Amino acid sequence: MCAPIAGYYEPSLKRNQAADETIMTEHILFVTGKLAEKRLHNVLAGMQPCDFSYEVRNIGVSVAALMTAQMLKRRLSALDGVDKVIVPGLCRGNLQELAEVLGRPVIRGTVDVKDLPVLFGEQPAPLSLDKHDVRLFAEIVDAPMLDVTAIIERARTYQADGADVIDLGCLPDTAFPHLEESVMALKEAGFSVSVDSLEDDDLLRAGRAGADYLLSLKPGNAWIAAEVDAIPIVIPQDHTDMASLYALIERFLAQGQAFIADSILDPVHFGFTASLQRYAELCARYPDIEVMMGVGNLTELTEADTTGINAVLFGIISELGIRNVLTTAVSPHARTAVREADLARRIMFAARENDGLPKGIDRSLLAGHERKPFPYDEDEIRELAAQIRDPSYRIEVSDSGIHVFNRDGMVTAQDAFSFFPRLALLQDDAAHAFYMGVELARAEVALRLGKRYVQDEELAWGVIADVPKQATESGKAAHTLRKQFMLAEEYQKPGSTRQQKP
Repeated sequence: MCAPIAGYYEPSLKRNQAADETIMTEHILFVTGKLAEKRLHNVLAGMQPCDFSYEVRNIGVSVAALMTAQMLKRRLSALDGVDKVIVPGLCRGNLQELAEVLGRPVIRGTVDVKDLPVLFGEQPAPLSLDKHDVRLFAEIVDAPMLDVTAIIERARTYQADGADVIDLGCLPDTAFPHLEESVMALKEAGFSVSVDSLEDDDLLRAGRAGADYLLSLKPGNAWIAAEVDAIPIVIPQDHTDMASLYALIERFLAQGQAFIADSILDPVHFGFTASLQRYAELCARYPDIEVMMGVGNLTELTEADTTGINAVLFGIISELGIRNVLTTAVSPHARTAVREADLARRIMFAARENDGLPKGIDRSLLAGHERKPFPYDEDEIRELAAQIRDPSYRIEVSDSGIHVFNRDGMVTAQDAFSFFPRLALLQDDAAHAFYMGVELARAEVALRLGKRYVQDEELAWGVIADVPKQATESGKAAHTLRKQFMLAEEYQKPGSTRQQKP
């Protein structure tokens, strides 16, 4: 059971049925501030039964987010019987140094106290995304229009996004005089290379230059496979002629020729469902061969977020046992398609290997929304607001709207512009107004999209957006700026004559 202990330590006992022996559970000290103390008690009480005893210690600061490791070194004492210390998720500083001083492990908890149960296994432990079983080809569709330096640069970008093979796409009626040079330069730089062309001459040139794969051979030009060492990707002679594809597969199997088969994925309303059926038939008929699916006809030709499209496609790919995928990043809306494909193959592999759903493994494909965007409802936020005794503004978001509160009360609205005339402290303080404008804009985006908002933190956009270093540094600056607006603990002591501008 989860047993709160105040003022003394008496370890809980747990019966190990398998070994028929009694063992002690650990005793955990949860460190918090004044405003979060009640919520922390409520969360811990709701976690029963659990296999540790605990105590909650308020170290005298109002806002847990302003806690630092240096502060805790000075304020934490009387730790007899404490096995582990858990501090707020926004606590700053070196916790390893703090652990050495305290002589016991110190763990940074969750940013939001309501997420604390995750640390204790009330949700599945994160699965590793280190493994996958899909080879990812990323196509440079305009390769003939780029010089070799630009091709190498694009290849490095795709490789960083997770691509295993760089595909050079040849264009109809467009000369590619530097094809051989491009293939050799990529190979010299350490890339695996494929070349995609409708022209036999391009495929021969690419194979002789050292390409690893050729897209695509049909029964009519299958002779090319005997002329080069590259592994061919084979397709039907005519678009839906599966008999021709099966005949070529049988021929290559009899010859001992390595190959990858592709029955071709079609766009929505141009044979998409039927093409999925062809893949299912191909994989069922030849369960031991290598199969490729090109996903660009869905990601590029569907005006919808590619994260969801990739998630569904890679679910199908995982179920069918397809081990090769060709992806593109041509349209601006599909610019992160390669990294999305890389993540999707890892999520689906982890889910399949653990006989589970692709849920609760990684949230990075959930870019526009959150599964649980609003951890607190309006009543809980009002309860928190009633405890505030200083003039600094706090911001929370619930499904009721954006809530801004300080010691003078709480204001709720649906958009950022509604707040300015209602927040008196901002009228003559440009820096504070600028800070609040940025934060309220983030809060409004979070409200409208259903995303998690945490004051002073960037919104999480998953795999579709990198957080540049500048934004990270700006976040640190915002936290520092907010500190200047908040009454630090020294200024909150009764009788203090020191002043700090809110």
